[in-house]
Amino acid sequence: MRNLLLPLTLAGLIFQFGYDNQPRTISPGSFWQAKVEPGLLAEISGGESEFLLYLSEQADLSGAYALETKEEKGRYVFRQLTEVAHRTQGPLVAELEWRKAPHRRFWIANMIWVRGDYLLLEALARREDVARVYANPRVQLGLPSVVPPKRVPDSAGAIEWNILKVRAPELWAAGFTGQGIVIGGQDTGYDWEHPALKVHYRGWDGNGVDHNYSWHDAIHDSPGNPCGDDSPEPCDDQGHGTHTMGIMVGVEPDGSNPVGMAPGAKWIGCRNMDQGFGTPATYSECYQWFIAPTDLNGDNPDPAKAPHVINNSWGCPPFEGCTEPDVLLSVVEAVRAAGILTVHSAGNSGPTCGTIDTPAAIYDASFTVGSTTEGDQLSSYSSRGPVTIDASGRLKPDVSAPGSGIRSSYPGGIYLYLSGTSMSGPHVAGQAALLFSARPELVGQVEQVEDVIRTSAVPIVTSQVCGGIPGNAIPNNSAGWGRIDAWNAYLTQLSAVLWFPLITR
Repeated sequence: MRNLLLPLTLAGLIFQFGYDNQPRTISPGSFWQAKVEPGLLAEISGGESEFLLYLSEQADLSGAYALETKEEKGRYVFRQLTEVAHRTQGPLVAELEWRKAPHRRFWIANMIWVRGDYLLLEALARREDVARVYANPRVQLGLPSVVPPKRVPDSAGAIEWNILKVRAPELWAAGFTGQGIVIGGQDTGYDWEHPALKVHYRGWDGNGVDHNYSWHDAIHDSPGNPCGDDSPEPCDDQGHGTHTMGIMVGVEPDGSNPVGMAPGAKWIGCRNMDQGFGTPATYSECYQWFIAPTDLNGDNPDPAKAPHVINNSWGCPPFEGCTEPDVLLSVVEAVRAAGILTVHSAGNSGPTCGTIDTPAAIYDASFTVGSTTEGDQLSSYSSRGPVTIDASGRLKPDVSAPGSGIRSSYPGGIYLYLSGTSMSGPHVAGQAALLFSARPELVGQVEQVEDVIRTSAVPIVTSQVCGGIPGNAIPNNSAGWGRIDAWNAYLTQLSAVLWFPLITR
C-alpha cells in the first residue's frame, strides 16, 4: 500500500496529516526505526508481515497487590487494562480502518495486532502514541518426544509412578483432590471428550455441554487445520495439549487410569498453537481470555470465571523469531497481578547452563519448572539457568517435577508416554490446585503459594555449576529448589497456619 500521508516540516518539527486531516507530531528522520524490533525490519522488506503495536500508555496494575482476594484482584486488573485500552486506542484504530489494514485489538497489554507492509509499518511507528513495534512470527513449539513405555501399568486403577513420586495421593486421602478449583491450559487444544478429561471439563455438567466461558480458540486463519478456525468446542490439532491436561486432572469416571494430579479440579482451555505453531499474539490472546473468560463470540468477559492457575507447556525461542525477550513480559505480569499462578515449562535445551532463554519461562513473574526422572535425577534435556538473554542473571528454574517417561491421555481415548518439561509443568499446576483446595487462604496469593511449593521441594543436587552457583547449593540453576512434593507442601502450609496465631498474640 502506498503511503498516503504527507509529511510537513515546520520550525524543526515534523507533522503528518492523517485520516482525519489533522496534523500530529511524528518521529523525525529514521528515529521511528528505533521503535521497531530489528528482525521485523528485515522480515517485512520483501512484502507483508504481522506485527504488534505497543501503545505509549500502559495500565498501572500496582494497586492490585494491595487487594486481598483473587476476585478483587481480577476485577481491578480487568478494569484497569480495559479502561486504558478503550481510552487510548481509538485514533490508532481509526487510522488502521482508514488504511483498510487487518488488525485486532488487545487489552491485556495496550497493543494492537496488525498485518501490513513496510510503508504501513513506517507510518504507524512514526506515531507518538506508538511506543514499540514487535514482530509476530509463527513460532514452532519444541514438542516432546514419544518414548516407549517403561512399564505396562500394573492395573487399570494403578497410580502412575510420577503421581506417587510427588505424593499427590496422600492429599487425596486427606480429602483434597482439587475440588472447587479451576485449572486453565493454553496449548495445542484439548480432546475434551477423552474419558480421562470429560467429567473434569467445566463446560460439562454430566448431562450436556456448554462451551461458553470454558473454551476459546486463538487460531483464526489456518487453512487445512484439522480443527479448523475458531473451533466452537475444544479440539486438539496435535495431541500435546490433551497429554498435558491429563497430567493435571486425568482419571476416568470409574477410577481407572488415574494419571492426573488433581482429579477433583475442573479445567478450561484455550488453543494457542496451530499444530505446534504459535505467535506472541496467540499466546497473548489466550492469556487475555483467562483473565476474563468470554462466551464463544468473544463477548461478555467475566473475570469471576478466571482459573486459579494456568499451565504453559510452550516456549517462544529467539532463533525462531522472538528476538525481543520482553515481548510477553507485561502480559504475564498482568496475569500474576490478577491473582492467577502462571506455570511455565523450562524448555528442553539442556544440559548446558543458560538454556532457559525463551519467553515466558525467563520471567520473574513466571513459575518455571524443570524435568526429573523416576530416579530423582535431573533430566539431561531439561534447560538450565541462569537467565542471561535479558542480562538479568535470574535464577531459574524455580522447581522441578517428573518429566521423563510420563503416561497420560492422548486424543482418541488412548494413553501415551511422552518426555519433556512440557510434562513437568502440569505436575506443578496440579499441585497448586491441590494446595488451593486444601488451603483456600492461598487462592489469589501467588507469591505465597510459589514460596510454599519452592520451600517444600525435595532438594536435587548435581555436580554442575551454573551462573556461579554450585549444583549442591539450594536453590541452584539446574533444578531450582528441587523436585516438588505435594504432601510436604500441604504440611508446610498447615504448620504455617497453626503457628501464625501463636506468633501474633
